[in-house]
Amino acid sequence: MKTEQLHALFLDCTGISTDTRKVSKNNMFFALKGDNFNGNTFALKAIDLGANYVIIDEIEHKTSDKTILVDNVLEALQALASYHRNFLNIPIIALTGSNGKTTTKELINVVLSKKYKTTATIGNLNNHIGVPLTLLSMTNETEIGIVEMGANHLKEIDFLCNIAKPDYGYITNFGKAHLEGFGSAQGVINGKSELYDYLTKNTKHIFLNADDPIQKEKLNTYFKKFGFSETDSNYFKIEFIEANPFVSFKIEDFTINSQLIGKYNFTNLCAASIIGKYFNVELNEIKEALEGYTPTNNRSQIIQKGTNKIILDAYNANPTSMKAALENFSALKDDTKIAFLGDMFELGTDAIQEHQAILDLSTSLNIEAVYLVGENFFKSENKSDKAIQFISFETLKEKLNTLEIKNTTLLIKGSRGMALERILDLV
Repeated sequence: MKTEQLHALFLDCTGISTDTRKVSKNNMFFALKGDNFNGNTFALKAIDLGANYVIIDEIEHKTSDKTILVDNVLEALQALASYHRNFLNIPIIALTGSNGKTTTKELINVVLSKKYKTTATIGNLNNHIGVPLTLLSMTNETEIGIVEMGANHLKEIDFLCNIAKPDYGYITNFGKAHLEGFGSAQGVINGKSELYDYLTKNTKHIFLNADDPIQKEKLNTYFKKFGFSETDSNYFKIEFIEANPFVSFKIEDFTINSQLIGKYNFTNLCAASIIGKYFNVELNEIKEALEGYTPTNNRSQIIQKGTNKIILDAYNANPTSMKAALENFSALKDDTKIAFLGDMFELGTDAIQEHQAILDLSTSLNIEAVYLVGENFFKSENKSDKAIQFISFETLKEKLNTLEIKNTTLLIKGSRGMALERILDLV
């Protein structure tokens, strides 16, 4: 079946599903395959649950007119998403970066929602499946689409750009993330910059942090750009005030007091502000949107539990974000501070030196104690009495069951696989 024909059927459906546990009545179900599952085997179940059509790529599962056979289900999903993007013909803003993608996407969304009907990536569905699902969630009512793009190898951002065909783009930063896949810090820069490459090749608009030397250099001669800076008068001026613990900053005559912690969130707030300005959202509405945004999903959340204040930032971690979180934590004026740090994943051959660097940094800062969890941190050389190493969460749990922590500010940060939010039940 041609993509155009598939799209006509899609327009009569209530949406897309790829999991029979989430099938809604009149959905179009895509029978995707994974390492441990084959969606084709759920085709009949999806129809029984109310799916209008089921897209399969194994002929033995074609049981009725509702089952549509294609060469490759994933490729059909991606082609349908790109066709739908062209069909809607709305502005698409894409963003990527090593850190802060999801937070920045959420901030852009709350700002633009003050003036437009937006559709944005849900959570961090930002890969070769998530981006198509985001595009297919857009409707005729959507006025601006906001698409987050993630990658851990070269050419992934380029691939996603060719599906989403963004008109605007922003890169949050270039950090030490997914070094195993990108090969090096320069590999990260090259990979994330594929968004710039697509936008410049197609003469599209770029938003930039002009205080980031890499961004500024790469876009030095490009003319379709709109950026922010604390110091460069060629770009929109935004003034940092403080982050103790929440970020405050000034834009024109407006002071914005956010509910986001850490100076590392300052540029995320700036990006949302200038994108709002570009799309003619009034400054008072930008202020209202940013001040009303509260982080969720283990991302820079502040939780009060008994006498303890907990900074929960356990959604993910890499050397760049870990360093920023620790330096921000050290700068807080709280009396007693303890950091719980979990292993950082996907660092490849750089894992040993990067974990050692974070251990060394954490013990040099204004932090009373550091609990390091995971095999990489456990193997690191420790020359400080205030750092305690645990090979696993279970060994940390045994230790915490013997302690009583009161009147303390805690930082909890680690890669998603460490699931350090479990510490909340122990302190």
